[in-house]
Amino acid sequence: MKKHCLILGASGSIGSAIAIRLVKEGYTLSLHFNQDHQSIRKMVQAFPDEVVLEVIQADLSNQEGIETFLEKLTISPTHIAFASGQAHYGLLQDTPTDMMDSLYHVHVKAMWMITQACLPSMIEQRNGNIIVISSIWAEMGASFEVIYSSVKGAQNSFVKAVAQEIAGTTIRINAVSPGFIDTKMNQQLTEVEKQAVIDNIPANRAGKPEEVAELVCFLFDDQKSSYINGENIKISGGW
Repeated sequence: MKKHCLILGASGSIGSAIAIRLVKEGYTLSLHFNQDHQSIRKMVQAFPDEVVLEVIQADLSNQEGIETFLEKLTISPTHIAFASGQAHYGLLQDTPTDMMDSLYHVHVKAMWMITQACLPSMIEQRNGNIIVISSIWAEMGASFEVIYSSVKGAQNSFVKAVAQEIAGTTIRINAVSPGFIDTKMNQQLTEVEKQAVIDNIPANRAGKPEEVAELVCFLFDDQKSSYINGENIKISGGW
């Protein structure tokens, strides 16, 4: 049975790690990105021929961009990994409403609409698996990241609700909630700030994108994880 994965946010650290790991398992890919042309180009060039079947550039931070993406998507995926990594750091009272809208569209509205568009084909084929890369902040909440924490919480609710709708079709959906991972999204932190976070993690280190990708690969494997559905699995080093 074919395995074709659509990866949203494929140019990010976690998205690219997922792509690399899935290629080793024989998947073909549709890759989405917004701005990082260089990372996508390098990744595609590194893969064997006929692995990446389409690359789609789209800004998912607004309704028009989501609709444009869906118009460009030509291959029905059997698997989807939502790994877009946009965040915002600042006090709630200082957060512009356009930033609130952007985070809502990237993390919630795009997830709703893309899943809605792709589910019918999955259900018809009785072959489908969806992973949402959420965050531990969805459960814990984070000061200075109130909007990000909120949209990640919405992702977890979505996963739980959709699983109850589709479990009888053999389609599965789960969330993966990373803790502090060494990604491009965290590069705005100083070394002192990074160490302050690491000092609170029992494992005493940041996680690696490759470790998140391994968990995603496990959850995509119907022989190993067929009874895991609607769950939110933390990968946080005990944090």
